[in-house]
Amino acid sequence: MNPSNPLESIYYIGIPQNFVPSNESFKIDTSIKLPVQIKDSESAGSFNPEEITSEQILAGLLTVMAYDSKNPHLEYYRSIIKQVKPNVKKELCEAAILKTKNEDFELAEEIFRALHGYDPEDKAIILNMALFLDQRADSYRNAGLFEDADAYDNDARSYYEEAMMAEPAMPDAFFNSGFFYLKQHKYREAKDAFETYLALTCDINDEEMGENGVYKKERAQEILNNINNQNMDDDSFRNAYDLISSGQEEKGLEEIRDFITKNPKVWNAWFMLGWGLRRIEKFEEAKLAFQESLKCEGGDKNSDTYNELSLCYVQEENFTEAKKALMKALELAPDSTKVISNLGYLALAQGNKQEARNYFTTVLEFDPKDRIAAAELLKLEKDQD
Repeated sequence: MNPSNPLESIYYIGIPQNFVPSNESFKIDTSIKLPVQIKDSESAGSFNPEEITSEQILAGLLTVMAYDSKNPHLEYYRSIIKQVKPNVKKELCEAAILKTKNEDFELAEEIFRALHGYDPEDKAIILNMALFLDQRADSYRNAGLFEDADAYDNDARSYYEEAMMAEPAMPDAFFNSGFFYLKQHKYREAKDAFETYLALTCDINDEEMGENGVYKKERAQEILNNINNQNMDDDSFRNAYDLISSGQEEKGLEEIRDFITKNPKVWNAWFMLGWGLRRIEKFEEAKLAFQESLKCEGGDKNSDTYNELSLCYVQEENFTEAKKALMKALELAPDSTKVISNLGYLALAQGNKQEARNYFTTVLEFDPKDRIAAAELLKLEKDQD
């Protein structure tokens, strides 16, 4: 049983009024029913209260905390878990991080939501939830599932914002939020986040910060220098991204051209110009913009630029240059399923079905849930039949 609404797997059982716990047990409130999670093999008709396990009750309690924030008995349910599983937060956090690393996102999200429901005031959990949602959005975007990616980015943003409001302040909330805003091309917000991170850590010496902390301070300062030196928090830059990403490409292109007039050596600006032009199928102009981006400092370090450039070459049926660009993109980002998928599409355009099959299979090895690669492999199998 795997319902779309996890609460559908919950049954509530009453405790007999004459129930007497052992001396070692905690106090039971017999007036409050306990949530129990049905086993996958059970249904409403086969559910047997006499065969309930303690694991099912614990799972039921955690599910309610994850998905029923208005439940009137949450404090009582939390008290039960605190007494029977005092280390539950540590165990769940480790499990959620492991599931995230393995890209078992569905289970990881359930665990993170249960953690948040168990202790909604713990801002470290809030930050971990933001990082998880951020990573999940990246995974969906790499797989070409842009609407899902945008939805998870929106959720991540709200958790980052909550984490940055923690008292006392958590420096890591601002450091990680800075990278989130960078990904969104919101350079003013990124600048504010990194400046706050440096302000919060300025009085901590290198020995206390440790090697990783020193690296983070240097990285934050490096990014701030880039934003300031390239004027990337300019209104024209931000407006251009917002307009292009919302489908108002022509207006966005006006903004980014205005920015480039004043800042002709910013690779991100040329990239955005190329991106907007490609979206409206002006491939020759887009190609020239991406090539200009590669000439600017830092531009040739960005996998996305080569990937976008390859799409322009494909439209010209210049498959040789398209392959070169994609291989360079792959060199910079070896685990990018987006780039590997595009290599598969390039192989298809050249009529190399076996090569395409190999690339799409590789995508699924990186991400077994990649729907686009799975669909292309299915088409290839049908064609073979």
